[in-house]
Amino acid sequence: MTTDINREFERVSPEIVKQAAEYQAAILADVNGRRGAMHGRIAALRPRMKIAGSALTVEVRPGDNLMIHAAISLAKPGDVLVIDGKGDLTSALMGTIMMTACKQLGLAGVIIDGAVRDSLEIDEMDYPVFAAGTNPNGPTKFVPGRIGHPITCGGVNVCSGDLIVADADGVMVVERERAAALLPLARKKVEDETSRIAAIKKGDTAAKWLDAALRAAGVLKEGEKL
Repeated sequence: MTTDINREFERVSPEIVKQAAEYQAAILADVNGRRGAMHGRIAALRPRMKIAGSALTVEVRPGDNLMIHAAISLAKPGDVLVIDGKGDLTSALMGTIMMTACKQLGLAGVIIDGAVRDSLEIDEMDYPVFAAGTNPNGPTKFVPGRIGHPITCGGVNVCSGDLIVADADGVMVVERERAAALLPLARKKVEDETSRIAAIKKGDTAAKWLDAALRAAGVLKEGEKL
């Protein structure tokens, strides 16, 4: 019989999380083929908030947080609660009490395709929370859902154990199996961008690839330049 709570999954390693935390979500998105970034509606409550950790997925019915309470009880330090709240903003799924428990238990952060409340208090806690919005209305606590199963959050497929990196630009999801291989690519991307920015500051502002791209797009004729 299939259980609604899946406890058997492999988490991305703490060492990979530590290394991935050094990079912006945008860098990881670029080296991941511009895939894995959640819809921009899911944003940090405050721009300074950052998350890096291993996903623990939760699926709930809109407006009900029963399974989130269960997930908090099952979560391990370093986990990121990633909650498919169906994008519903008519009531908050979490607030100060639950976020305080998450922080106390060592969870790396919370991501909700839904609403939260007590945003000022969460800000004062300095606990990283990414949500689709806020609402003062509270949730119910009696509708079943699922924990540890694949979900869709912000338009992206997420499995428990996947790498999550989130910052002011948004939330990035990397499949656990791909995470380690992306780190050297991310390092090189940062090095290349650092070099390019330094060159721009010295006056080399021309995008050397631009003319060829415009010709390929049919904007410029062959041999023509801007």
